[in-house]
Amino acid sequence: MRIDDHDQCLSPLTDGERAHVLNPGAAFSFLAGASGWQRYFFITLGLLVAVWLIRQLKQTLPRFEAVGYSLILGGALGNVVDRLLRGQVVDFLDFHWQGMHWPAFNLADVAISIGVGCLIARFLEIRDKGNKGRLLSG
Repeated sequence: MRIDDHDQCLSPLTDGERAHVLNPGAAFSFLAGASGWQRYFFITLGLLVAVWLIRQLKQTLPRFEAVGYSLILGGALGNVVDRLLRGQVVDFLDFHWQGMHWPAFNLADVAISIGVGCLIARFLEIRDKGNKGRLLSG
């Protein structure tokens, strides 16, 4: 991981910095130090995930589940485009709060995280409905 530019953050939301971090790896710079094969691995993985998500989205889905898949799809494709054009993902959001630091990330990562949150909420809802049915019938 290489930090090209660091400026003091002007945002009232953080005590951190605005960063320009080039990340050839995955989340938390996983595999960032590999010899370069990871670029093609993550491009292929991102495209395979995108194909699967598109197939899921062609089905009739509850709205919240479709939103979750769509956000993950958009984030995955955003990171794939970064890898295709730059060879790595550009992370530019860097948060510090009360002496703690969260690794730099980008809007594609935000979309993926919110999408996963939507899916978790949807599956918890399904699970809770199933448990209520068992409790009532038992």
